[in-house]
Amino acid sequence: MPEFNIRQNVTFASNGREAFGYLRKPAGDLGPGVIVIQEWWGLTDHIADITDRFAAEGFVALAPDLYGGRVAHDAEEAGRLMSGLPVEQAAADLLGSVDALLADPDVTSSTVGVVGFCMGGGFVLQLAALGGDKVGAAVPFYGVGPAVPDNYRTLSAAVQGHYGELDTSYPVERAREQERQIRDEGTGPVEFFYYPAGHAFHNDQRPTAYHRDSAEAAWSRTLDHLRKHLG
Repeated sequence: MPEFNIRQNVTFASNGREAFGYLRKPAGDLGPGVIVIQEWWGLTDHIADITDRFAAEGFVALAPDLYGGRVAHDAEEAGRLMSGLPVEQAAADLLGSVDALLADPDVTSSTVGVVGFCMGGGFVLQLAALGGDKVGAAVPFYGVGPAVPDNYRTLSAAVQGHYGELDTSYPVERAREQERQIRDEGTGPVEFFYYPAGHAFHNDQRPTAYHRDSAEAAWSRTLDHLRKHLG
């Protein structure tokens, strides 16, 4: 099971109110900006750890807290929190986090990258569709949930998807349909990778789901993708 401690250390103006998140910067502070979007569990130690990893790789990384300080302690609670999250409000909050990151003088990129997992992967696609030229690169890991857009006609970011061939939560056939739709409707470059793994294969705090080889390959590809498209 994941760790359930909440991590918050910054506030920023978003959607007309104060939002919370977890921010990490690289050595020397300067770097391209990346938004990290949580799984349905909330802003857990695992998401904070991923944010730390991005900072260690030279990025200014911000993980917004979509649940306002709440975290789930089991799948039933996670489902309730996700189903109770207003998608439009959360998307507006995420757009606010993009603006906050781009306004940070330590961010060296003119656009941001967005990376998310499970529910957060769905929000990655939503944010890329809404963010226009503010979002240069979008990386959904097994992107599912209520935020997955109906269409991608406004999506111009470079998309790199990571999906499990053994994912019973989001079967690979649906992932391939999502890839085709993004290719057909979006205007940016698209590449999807499929791994011999199930759902949440990147979460190394869930031993029953984690698949090391797939996670390491996906992470390396993600870093290359962000560096290529954010500069």
